[in-house]
Amino acid sequence: MARPNFQYEKRQRELAKKKKQEDKRQRKMNKTKSSASAELPPALEDKNNAE
Repeated sequence: MARPNFQYEKRQRELAKKKKQEDKRQRKMNKTKSSASAELPPALEDKNNAE
């Protein structure tokens, strides 16, 4: 009978956790970015997008 590879399973869990955290960070950045750009006047928005 084959033994389970715990190192592989642990690594997969760590990768999944890291990916989930990165997705969450991206959502937060997009949320703050969209709310910040909504508050800026259109003239300032164009200057920020050019950078």
